[in-house]
Amino acid sequence: MLRGAAVAAAAVPLAGGIATGSAVASSPSAHHPGKGSHGHHAGPDLGRNVLVFDPSMGDAAIQAKLDAVFAIQESNQFGNERYALAFLPGTYNVDINVGFYTHVLGLGTSPSDVVINGHVTVDAQWFDGNGTQNFWRAAENLTIVPPDGLNRWAVAQAGPMRRVHVKGNLTLWPSPPGNQWSSGGFLVDSVVDGYVESGSQQQWISRNDTFGSWTGSNWNMVFVGVQGAPAQSFPTPPYTTVDRTPVVREKPFLTVDRHGDYQVFVPALHRNSTGTTWAHGHAAGHSIELSRFFVAKPGDSATEINRALASGRHLLFTPGIYDLTAPIRVTRPGTVVLGLGYTTLRSARSNTLIDVADVDGVTIAGVLVEAASKHTPVLVRVGDGHSRRRHTGDPTVLFDVFARIGGAVAGGAGTSLQIDSNDVICDHLWLWRADHGLDGTVGWSVNPADTGILINGDHVITYGLFVEHYQKYEVLWNGESGRTYFFQNENPYDVPTQTAWVHGSTKGYAAYKVGDHVRDHLAWGLGSYCFFNLNADIYTDRTYEVPDRPGVVFTDLMTVCLNGAGGGGMLHAINNAGNPVQNGFAVYNMKRYSNGVATV
Repeated sequence: MLRGAAVAAAAVPLAGGIATGSAVASSPSAHHPGKGSHGHHAGPDLGRNVLVFDPSMGDAAIQAKLDAVFAIQESNQFGNERYALAFLPGTYNVDINVGFYTHVLGLGTSPSDVVINGHVTVDAQWFDGNGTQNFWRAAENLTIVPPDGLNRWAVAQAGPMRRVHVKGNLTLWPSPPGNQWSSGGFLVDSVVDGYVESGSQQQWISRNDTFGSWTGSNWNMVFVGVQGAPAQSFPTPPYTTVDRTPVVREKPFLTVDRHGDYQVFVPALHRNSTGTTWAHGHAAGHSIELSRFFVAKPGDSATEINRALASGRHLLFTPGIYDLTAPIRVTRPGTVVLGLGYTTLRSARSNTLIDVADVDGVTIAGVLVEAASKHTPVLVRVGDGHSRRRHTGDPTVLFDVFARIGGAVAGGAGTSLQIDSNDVICDHLWLWRADHGLDGTVGWSVNPADTGILINGDHVITYGLFVEHYQKYEVLWNGESGRTYFFQNENPYDVPTQTAWVHGSTKGYAAYKVGDHVRDHLAWGLGSYCFFNLNADIYTDRTYEVPDRPGVVFTDLMTVCLNGAGGGGMLHAINNAGNPVQNGFAVYNMKRYSNGVATV
């Protein structure tokens, strides 16, 4: 997406000088899970930056703490502060403004257990009404009852809303004044009783939701297994509608029972599904007592964490920055790794951060991984070398896994996410080589990164694949029988010269490359954009590159040029098909491509 024409990056407000927790630590009760009317004893120590609220605390006191967190996080785009705002079952008359690195979660077993009579809001007045940088925030497992009937969730990348019931309407773009831009989001396992209004959203994916109705479109709107979705109509309007979700399970979540005991609920796998998992009662799945988790805090080493995992425990990260000098190794089938409050893992010695063995049923959820050394070959790896082993009945799933190269710290990487195992499901990824950030963290040679995701495993599925600004193939898919539902991409902004971005005689790199040997690959709803901001006349020969075989089918794909005159562009949409978009704003749409035949 075009983020304020990218020239606004230098004006992004940075973190204020407020110490973490200094504005919210005045009442210890908000930091002790289990206290209050729903718990008989103090719960686990989830760290200073998990604030657990109980209705007995009083709405005014709760509102004051929510406001204090927002004051720290509203414009804190590249700061180190992290917060989880957790609500015990009950009803609250509060408004929750959700800033950077803020994770709002209900602690019930159903969204109806926590009712917010108020708004749960993401807006963009910190950035003059421009929502295209509203990253890294989340809400889940709540019922929202907006008193005026309208809830606002104006997010960009890495801003998921999961397992939420909005008793009213939902709008996805910022309030005036300002340009009211917004750019990308993920809504899943949720119900909106009224309408969903996309407004200025440039692209969006909804999966397994139920809407009263949907209104609005821009470039690329994708609906998978959504009840109340608009009919397939790409490109006018650009709706891609897939009736059923082939296979998925929902993200695990933290719950508290009536005795004040904490568990993590792991939803069951479901196939060929529409609508939410909870519409007809409690979702299928199983609970794991929190006592079976190692509850990690910033400062814990990979050695300590791996010792706990090897002993058979699961892993819960409390909010904060974790500087790791060795990989976290997940070797046991069924292990749950769950982050709260945008847990951030930094590679301090060029080490992989998470290394998952080729086993069944692992969960990696709610983590932001970051390169903090000159070159990290792979940030996250699932499997080790291509295996024939299948995991059809119990796949590993990655939920809300985000990667960042540059922006907050200088660093480089080869591949952000490598998947060698078969049957892996990716449910919302944003892999980002930063196009803006703190001084000294962004530049062609400052935050180099080759590839966002490399997929060697077979039968891998992605729902919501966001990959931006990498310097070679941004997606490289070598495995067979891959499936993508929604792809959003931007070429690197900062290519200095054409000679710096060639391979062989080919200008640039395809944003999405399917390996030449692949015989079966399907993708729906793909958008790629270029904005070469150095006015250096940069081109890429093709945006999508695939083998011309009957089993390789791309449905509803688009390219967009956002350059000014002389900036360059994309010469072909897919292989050698599709009109160029170049030297000024231009959009090209293609309904289908397979076996060398394009349908427009």
